Amino acid sequence: MRFTANAEESFAGHTYPSTTEEFVAEHGDVELELPNGAVTLGEVLETLPNEEFQTAEDARYATYGALGEEAIGRKGYSDRDATCPGEIGHEQVSF
Repeated sequence: MRFTANAEESFAGHTYPSTTEEFVAEHGDVELELPNGAVTLGEVLETLPNEEFQTAEDARYATYGALGEEAIGRKGYSDRDATCPGEIGHEQVSF
């Protein structure tokens, strides 16, 4: 998942260090587009009420970590790795 330009501007333009509460007060209404809808930064970060971000990277990674399974496009799908020898895996599907 990649954040929208608005979300990236929020991370980059914020003053750090910052608490979750300060960040949400300033940028909580910024929407993150998910494969099956959208969620705001405020909704995501409310699950981390007592965090302190030292840098934009800290805030970005905390947001990635706080996203739930709604951010997953196709659960269990990977077009990257084949099943290892000896493992029972998914059948390959050709599109």
